[in-house]
Amino acid sequence: MAQEYDIEEVRRRYVGMETAETQGRYPVEHDPIRRHCHMVDDTNPLFLDPDYAKNTKYGEVICPPSGWLAIYFASLGPWPPVFEPLVPVVPAPGKRIINMAQEVEWFDVIRVGDRLSIKRRIADVFQRPISIDPQAVWVISELIIKNQHGKVVCVVRNTLLFHRSPEEVAADKAGAEG
Repeated sequence: MAQEYDIEEVRRRYVGMETAETQGRYPVEHDPIRRHCHMVDDTNPLFLDPDYAKNTKYGEVICPPSGWLAIYFASLGPWPPVFEPLVPVVPAPGKRIINMAQEVEWFDVIRVGDRLSIKRRIADVFQRPISIDPQAVWVISELIIKNQHGKVVCVVRNTLLFHRSPEEVAADKAGAEG
């Protein structure tokens, strides 16, 4: 028999749920910014040249508007390895996860020397069928990134799709018919 899944109960329990705010392990540093820019062929001197950046309205090198760099600096860093859940785990019929989209809303620049923190929250949960799974669950998560002054510098929104394998869907159909 198909497993019962109460989307309204899941929404009630999880939408708005947040993790505790945690501070990134390291301050924002020029060298990771420089390496990122070289990797993606970004030659903007505001990100690469401290002498140039010193004479701009920012007064120093700033971080390119990359959600991944903001997350990198706001997280616990690559070493020593520490598991940081991206969001509170939302129950869903399927365990396969696809990150369908990411968008970043910017409120301020990130400067070399900033100390960033991050808080994760579930913004929405809903069911919308896809071709292989009529019970697919979609989760909108937000990563709220603040600087050392408590000012939100950006919000990274991810749209996650949880779905079952075709075999799991077929097994549910067979159980419901039998």
